[in-house]
Amino acid sequence: MNYPLISDYRKLLLNNTPMVDVRAPIEFITGALPSAVNLPLMIDEERHQVGIRYKNNGQQSAIDLGNKLVTGDIKEQRVQAWQTFMATNPNAVLYCARGGLRSQLSCEWLADIGIACPKVEGGFKSLRGFLYQYLMDYSANQSFNILSGMTGTGKTQIIQQLATGVDLEGAANHKGSSFGRPLDDQPVQINFENRIALDILKLETELPETKIVLEDESRNIGARNLPHYLADRMAQSSFVVIEMDFEERLERLWQEYVVERYHKTVAFFGPNGEAEFARYLRESLLRVEKRLGGLRTQELLASMDSAIAVQHQDSFASHRHWLAALTQEYYDPMYSYQLEKKKELVVFRGNRQDVTDWLTNA
Repeated sequence: MNYPLISDYRKLLLNNTPMVDVRAPIEFITGALPSAVNLPLMIDEERHQVGIRYKNNGQQSAIDLGNKLVTGDIKEQRVQAWQTFMATNPNAVLYCARGGLRSQLSCEWLADIGIACPKVEGGFKSLRGFLYQYLMDYSANQSFNILSGMTGTGKTQIIQQLATGVDLEGAANHKGSSFGRPLDDQPVQINFENRIALDILKLETELPETKIVLEDESRNIGARNLPHYLADRMAQSSFVVIEMDFEERLERLWQEYVVERYHKTVAFFGPNGEAEFARYLRESLLRVEKRLGGLRTQELLASMDSAIAVQHQDSFASHRHWLAALTQEYYDPMYSYQLEKKKELVVFRGNRQDVTDWLTNA
């Protein structure tokens, strides 16, 4: 029996269509889609056994083994999981890796209990391929407005407020600096790229012929890296620079990297929060030791340790000392150097409000 095939990937993705991903968990964690839930036909070990059988004895033998492994109560539980999801998501679609046997069999099992569920033609591979090609084509044919400025100017906050902004750091779950590591994990590379492509696709659809605003980033945001074609186009785009005095930037950095991070760390780790916060600060500083030099790093570590020791007595104020030195000696020279290379691409400079207004009206 044939089941409805869905091949309008753009419509599926723009509508945030609920999707049942019937691949094994080990496949799902290497790359998936934001609107997908993993309800596997086979778990990892079952898939492994079927794969060996397929390699050694061919397709039909593999199918026979799969039917033997996923039968009785196991089969009933998995079909029930699909049924429960589709009861609350009646417009859901289903996919496997390439739109082949697993999605076909899953649709057949659902049909047996009276549920007609369309499957995605080409499976996850085709959905991923659509987003990959879209982002590549967009980067080849469009340019961006790149929001730049020294560390501490609050670029990400402006990006998040703009109707035309796409938050690369949000997609990476990382603030883009040695002190920007998340409390939880970063997404896998495929999911990072999928998120960027999907955000741009939605914005382009909602606001056609409008320049999208991205934050000035290096090619790497933590452990995730921007696709080379996107990074290359960003480097050729127009730059808008926030100008802000040092003390205001320091205050912002202190609030974000020290005060807010402390409270988030304690909330996340509970009783171990104090130790985890201290470890986060020290490890973040050691990540830039190569540029600071060993002696200067040790001096700043000593200042940091002193601040940690009294942070509850002085409301974290002592942390400003090492943070000011780090900003002036590491972050500012690095940003100045990078911005100097792009000075011919700068189309506007101003304070936060002026820059926000310019980007809003651009």
